[in-house]
Amino acid sequence: MAQIHVLSKETIDKIAAGEVVERPSSVVKELLENAVDAGATAVTVEIKEGGISFIRVTDNGCGIERQQVPKAFLRHATSKISTAEDLSHIMSLGFRGEALSSIAAVARLELITKTRDELTGFRYRIEGGQEIESEEVGAPDGTTFLVRNLFFNTPVRKKFLKQPQTEGGYISDLMEHMAMANPCVSFQYINNGQTRFHTSGNGSLQEIIYRIYGRDIASALIPIEAEEEGIHMSGFLGKPEINRSNRNFEIYFVNGRFIKSSLIGKAIEEGYQKYVMQHKFPFAVLHFRIDTEDIDVNVHPTKMEVRFTNQPRLFQFISNHVEQSLHRTELIPEVVLTRSEEKKAGKLPAGSIPEPFETKRAAKESVHYPTGSEDEQTMKRTAEEPRYTVSGTAGTEGTPITGPAEKKHEAASESSSFFVDNRILPKKEEVSRTAGKMQDILQSGPVPKVLGMESVSKTAEHAADHANVLKAADHIFVEKPAQLNFFEEKMLTKEARGDYRILGQIFDTYWLVVFRDKLFIIDQHAAHEKVKYENFMKQMEESSVESQMLNPPVIITLSGKEETILKESMETFCAMGFEIESFGGNEYALRSVPTELYGCSESGLFTEMLDELSEGTLNGAPSVIRQKIATMACKAAVKGNTSFDRAGMEALIDQLLGLEDPYHCPHGRPTIISMSKYEIEKKFKRII
Repeated sequence: MAQIHVLSKETIDKIAAGEVVERPSSVVKELLENAVDAGATAVTVEIKEGGISFIRVTDNGCGIERQQVPKAFLRHATSKISTAEDLSHIMSLGFRGEALSSIAAVARLELITKTRDELTGFRYRIEGGQEIESEEVGAPDGTTFLVRNLFFNTPVRKKFLKQPQTEGGYISDLMEHMAMANPCVSFQYINNGQTRFHTSGNGSLQEIIYRIYGRDIASALIPIEAEEEGIHMSGFLGKPEINRSNRNFEIYFVNGRFIKSSLIGKAIEEGYQKYVMQHKFPFAVLHFRIDTEDIDVNVHPTKMEVRFTNQPRLFQFISNHVEQSLHRTELIPEVVLTRSEEKKAGKLPAGSIPEPFETKRAAKESVHYPTGSEDEQTMKRTAEEPRYTVSGTAGTEGTPITGPAEKKHEAASESSSFFVDNRILPKKEEVSRTAGKMQDILQSGPVPKVLGMESVSKTAEHAADHANVLKAADHIFVEKPAQLNFFEEKMLTKEARGDYRILGQIFDTYWLVVFRDKLFIIDQHAAHEKVKYENFMKQMEESSVESQMLNPPVIITLSGKEETILKESMETFCAMGFEIESFGGNEYALRSVPTELYGCSESGLFTEMLDELSEGTLNGAPSVIRQKIATMACKAAVKGNTSFDRAGMEALIDQLLGLEDPYHCPHGRPTIISMSKYEIEKKFKRII
């Protein structure tokens, strides 16, 4: 007979560590959460060999009192909660009290900490769960953890780790998520001696998104903020054109904690359902504040899962507000013919970010221009200046990010220069003088062409144009290519209909329409498909879905889970035209079904709806119905390579104007794209 043994403390700690410490990124995650909970405003993470051989996490938080340090490494020792009742209103990231003991059980760990009230710090070493030494040391305020030789005493776990580069990638993802979860904290990430990631901690979520994902993503964001019955949602939604092939870019935080939730993910996708193609997923970074009594974070040791008390209400809240935010924005993708060669996303200018323990920031660097003639300085300034700025700090629209753009404003103010296309231009007198010199050159005779440069006549023309345009104002801004947004005049409105100029049809597939200073290209098949789809959906809703009797009825056998879902969703099935009765045991009889089966069999449509309901809350018409109607609309719509007369174009455009979402077909493809006059003129070198 097997004997029952009481496991030793060492064995228990290693078993617990297996749940909490899966890989080096798990160690960094736990230590970062402790740093944020300690009130740190600056955190540095340094790793070597993917964190397997070395991890350093330094923060400027409150520190740990020296008499409390040994207690912090005991299992289930925490300062976050004291009783079970505290679990119902947890706001801290950590609370289980397992992290430090689990890390110490499988690594060589060193702690250096100091509180603000103490004159000296405290150093503590622990290896494999055994205390090695402790001493008084000099240290700055805050806490530093040094973790060496992870899994040195558990070689079985160590051999399952991936290559250092891969493990370092996991830590990079973690750092990005922590930065987006805490925009007011400055994070620095150093990998093998190189700084890979650094945020300013100025509270701007959009700036962090810009530094992580680049300019293209940051310029295609839609801000969102909504609050309702104890749920607050804020952040940014990506415009439909930046969709992805997986869900890795659906990022959301609940009470500051990065989590994965199929409920929230499906709610976001439901809000994007009209705007994104099938098998494509949106980009979104959202923060949720939910009453702590309505969620349970004590689900798993990794704290990546959260349970919600009222899931249908949360689902409806997210999907409705996401859809409304997208609906308020004109989502016509703009074709950009030229692209800046500068790619500086993810890199901050030196000296603009606070290091941990820094008391004062370095003085702002002054901008020095090269020596030489005034015309040479102008040309060099124009070539060296950054071609873009990123605006939109938290709570302020149009505020430039600290860095080269800010220095550019300072330089412009000092030299009384002007801004055109985000470039510094000289004073009006300098422009006039330059234009005069160019005119003198032109009058003196023919000008030879120089390889790699614009002709002198072209330069003179632009100089003269600038001389005529520049006035006594402080700055002049030229329109930049940007997708239409909610605050600009929309094109697809009945009020703007009178300003359309239909130029004609090209390739028997696309229509050219001019509106103000933009050229719009409409896909006739996608536009007609959208109109057909909305008409079919309206007919389905207005007729309340007519039913047809089945004789004999169709008998369906359901599993226990399917039977539960059917009983909970009986009203939904009845609204769709089904009449269902129990047939004894786990069998049910379909006595009537919708008249329009959309190409499905009687039992096929029922089972597909049942499968969809088993995956989560249903919002609006079932997706299986929407997909079938979308297929019908696609088949009924006019195809490409079909000639259209002007009357037909105007009639279809008028029908588009009556739709809530005229920008995408039912499958998520755009119905219309735009091209600005600015971009066209840049392509023809009318604007340099």
